[in-house]
Amino acid sequence: MIRANDAALLVIDVQDGFGSYKCFEDVVAGAAKLVQAAGILDLPVTVTEQYPKGLGPTTAAVGLPEEVTRLEKTVFSACRAEGFQLHGRQQVVLCGIEAHVCVAQTALDLLEQGIEVHVVTDAVGSRHKRDRKVGLRRLEQAGCVLTTVEMVLLELCERAGTPEFKDIQRIIR
Repeated sequence: MIRANDAALLVIDVQDGFGSYKCFEDVVAGAAKLVQAAGILDLPVTVTEQYPKGLGPTTAAVGLPEEVTRLEKTVFSACRAEGFQLHGRQQVVLCGIEAHVCVAQTALDLLEQGIEVHVVTDAVGSRHKRDRKVGLRRLEQAGCVLTTVEMVLLELCERAGTPEFKDIQRIIR
């Protein structure tokens, strides 16, 4: 189970430059829900941007709070980006683009460090369906937990009836 006190959200390269991908709107919608929930549940959020001079910034629709640090990178794995940190958390909720490249290499590096990785399948995409499918299968075989936005958010809440649950419920409706 994923726990709010142990988890961090990692949003990989949900940038305007990927806007032509068929999966883009779904990834953005999922990432936006996760970012909003992270604020409610007090999860640290790390956001990466692959070569933002060419691919642009994280799309505004993700709804990043101003205080979230955006890490510029040219490496594929976020773990290898200058300034990367998980704020002492041992679980990662991972979403972004592309499933078979930056998301995959980040997840594999995290697993190697002993971090539990939850890949949010409805908030992860690739330009080609085949690459996404194979990337997710590879990550599952490597030890990542495949999940969905709703599954993650309700696990993080742990119970109904709390003010946080009520806020999360509004997000997933």
